[in-house]
Parts: sequence; structure tokens; C-alpha cells
Amino acid sequence: MNPLFLGLVIAGVALVAAVLVYNWMQERRARRRVAAAFTHPRGGRPGAEPSLRGDAALEATQSVAVEEAPAVEDEELAGELPTADEALPRPLAAAHGGRDGTMPDPDIECVVLLHPAVAAATAALEGAAAQRSAKPVRWLGRRGAGLPWQALEQAPGPWQEIAACLLLADRSGAASRSDIEAFLHTVAAAAAKLSTACALPDALDEAARAEELDRFCADLDVQIGLTILKADLGQIAGTRLRGVAEAAGFRLDSGGQFEYLDEVGKLLWRLQNYKQEPLTVETLRLLTTPGIVLLIDVPRVADPVRVFDQMRLVAKRLAQTLEGVLVDDNRRPLDDAALLSIRDQVQATAAALRAAHIEPGGTRALRLFG
Repeated sequence: MNPLFLGLVIAGVALVAAVLVYNWMQERRARRRVAAAFTHPRGGRPGAEPSLRGDAALEATQSVAVEEAPAVEDEELAGELPTADEALPRPLAAAHGGRDGTMPDPDIECVVLLHPAVAAATAALEGAAAQRSAKPVRWLGRRGAGLPWQALEQAPGPWQEIAACLLLADRSGAASRSDIEAFLHTVAAAAAKLSTACALPDALDEAARAEELDRFCADLDVQIGLTILKADLGQIAGTRLRGVAEAAGFRLDSGGQFEYLDEVGKLLWRLQNYKQEPLTVETLRLLTTPGIVLLIDVPRVADPVRVFDQMRLVAKRLAQTLEGVLVDDNRRPLDDAALLSIRDQVQATAAALRAAHIEPGGTRALRLFG
């Protein structure tokens, strides 16, 4: 082979390899910058080392095997849920119960139904309803078949049907077998007091469902943080921060953060201290901080993409007013392209939640991600 031709071939291969390596490094750098904005509260805490899980969340909802909704000892209630033939490739069936979410939700709760021989008053269940539990418990009732469910504490009754509902998982983890056994013991005692039989589920099976639900929700549990650092390694005075935040529409809460609410008082996002020290009326007088973090809790807000767009605009205005810079976890500036990539991940997470029948900001999401 001609030595000149051979040299050209080798040089061409080397050039292609160099281009591929350069493109790989650029993509890796961009992914790191976008990933810096993501945190997962389940198994961690806001402000912990971030991880990007938007794609994983979407893949998770696309790869879960078909499962039936858990059995419920009530023909009418079961008839209101998807049948095995209607079950979707998701761990959760379509959300039910209406906007108020007062109907038992056997996909995310351990549900036990009671049918007293004589309609029972709420007062007859006050002792059971007052029992403390490791997970949220709801006691619901309805005055007859086909009538709407109501929370027992909101009406005196009498109730012909009663539902005891234990949430199987939230951000503190899955309900344990002992948690479920304690709940079932309380329900059994209530049934005995009402002189009615009840079918109790197996605690071990319910604990397994709780673990599965918790694992599934972990991939959908995303918080987005946008960090603003004072330029040139400077410090922001607490009094300055409070004035700017309140002028931008934030209000200081009792938890040491600023809240940004919508017109009806629902939380959209928070503003917290970059140093993770609480912001209070007292500390803000003397505090200085290198920066702040704006944080949106994706599962807990309705229309997360729109809310992120609003937060992004507010973050840019705050950065300009405070003479700061939007940065990633390596203190490198976040440009519009990186912010757009983060927005895409917010959109993917919201789509994955909806595909799993968890409407962002809805009753089911607020329970699972509370």
C-alpha cells in the first residue's frame, strides 16, 4: 500500500476519533450541569448531592409489568375501579374519588371496609380514629350504597359503610409490617365494638405492596433547585435579601424559608439559604450568605412546567437585583441552553407522573409525596 495513502487513512481515523471524544466530553459536561439542579427527597434531603432522574422516571413508568388493583371487600367500590382487563402497565390504576379525593384509594392505601348491622355514628369510632399511626390514616363513611364518601370528622353520621384507610408510602418511606399490623389491630377492635365482621388483608402482603409503591415513587420524586451566588465571591446581607424577596412576592414562613404562593395561597416554590441555615426575622438582621436556592417540588405543584418557567424568570430577576449569577453545583454559570434542558426534564417528570395516574399537585400526589 502506498505509504502516503496509508498515512492519510491513519490521520483520518485519528481525526474522527478525536471528534467523537470531544463530542462525548461536551455532552458529559452538559449533563453534569443540568443534573446539578436536581434533588430527590426520598432517601435524601433537599440540598443533598443532586442526581438527575427525569429520564429514569419516564422509563420506569414505561417498563412496569401489568398489575391488578388490590382486592377490596366491597362489590360496589371494586366496580368503580379498573378490572384486571382494564389494568394499565402501571402500579397505579386511574385515580378515583373525584377532585376532593375522599373516596378510598386501594392503590396507595391499605383499605378495610366495615358494614355495621346498624348504621353507626361518628362518635362510636372516635377512639379508633384518635389512635396514632406511623402513616396517615383516614376514616371515611357513607350513608348508603352509591352515596358519596365523607371524612368521619366532618359529619356525625350515621354511616352504613365505613372505610379505614392507611397510606402505604410517603416521603418518610414505606409502611412497615408492624405499622400495618398496628393499623389492622385498631380496625379489628373498631369492628368488634360495632359488632360487625370485617375481612382483614394479610399484613405481609400489604407491606410488600408498600415497599413496591415506595420504590416506584422514588423515581418520580424530583425537586428542582436554581442557585444564585453573589458575584465575585461576595456576600448578600440578610436585610437586603429580605427586602428583595418580599418585593418579589415572597413571604417568610415559620420553617426558615421564603414561600412563593399563587393567587389562591398554594405553594409554588421556596427560597432558602444557600448555607442551609434557617432564615428568620431575627437571623436576617445579622446574617450574610453567599447565595440562595429557589426550589420547586415537581410532584406537589399543578402544571410543573408553567411553574418552572415562572420560577426561572423570577430567578433571573433576583440574580440581576442581587448582583448574582445562576450557577450549577460547580459554581459554573447556567446559560439558557442548560435551563432549557432542565425544563425538558421537568416536563418529562410531569408526563411520567401523569402516565402513572398521579396528577402533579393533585390529592394522590400530595399524599404520596408528603
